[in-house]
Amino acid sequence: MFLKISIALVFLAMVTSLAVGAGFLVRDGSRSRRVLISLKVRVALATLLLALLGYGFYFGGLGI
Repeated sequence: MFLKISIALVFLAMVTSLAVGAGFLVRDGSRSRRVLISLKVRVALATLLLALLGYGFYFGGLGI
């Protein structure tokens, strides 16, 4: 159960990071470094999400 909650929280954090990055892009334009930092956070979260999913499927926590 903890694994599924973790996956859901990481996914929600990714969506939030996407919205924040879009807000930075609209407000600051293309010259802001905040958009780049938001992208880095989103890539790290996506990597974590893939790792959690791989762990869940490999060890049977997310069986089909």
